[in-house]
Amino acid sequence: MNFFPEMQISASGLNAERTRLEVIARNIANVNTTKTTDGGVFRRQLVELVSNNEPEDGELPTVAVAGVVTDPSPLRQVYDPSHPDADAKGYVAKPNVDVMLEMVDLLGATRAYQANITALQSTKEMIRRAIDI
Repeated sequence: MNFFPEMQISASGLNAERTRLEVIARNIANVNTTKTTDGGVFRRQLVELVSNNEPEDGELPTVAVAGVVTDPSPLRQVYDPSHPDADAKGYVAKPNVDVMLEMVDLLGATRAYQANITALQSTKEMIRRAIDI
C-alpha cells in the first residue's frame, strides 16, 4: 500500500525536468563543437517525455523520459576559410544549437522543476498537519 502517491507523482516530474536541464546544458556547452568523438558535428539533443494520463488500476499518473533524440534541423553554415574543418568553399558546419532557444527551454524546465518542488513541499506539509491532528 502506498501512503504517498502525490510524492511519487512530483518525483517523476522532478526526474523528467532534471533530464531536460542536463540535455539543455549539454546543448549550450557544445554550441561551437564541430567535431565530436564520433567525428561529426554536434547536433542539438531534445528530450521526449511521455505521460500515462489514463493510468490503469493501481498506477499513478506520472511523467517519464521516453528518450533523448537528435534534432533533425539543418546545421548552421558559417564562412570561415581559416577553420581546420572548413570545406572547399570555406564554410564550416556548426551545430544547430540556438543559445536563445536553449535559454527559453532552460527557463521552462526550471519553472517546471520549481513547480514540482512546490507541489512536493505542499504535500509534505499536508501530511505533517494530518499527523498533528
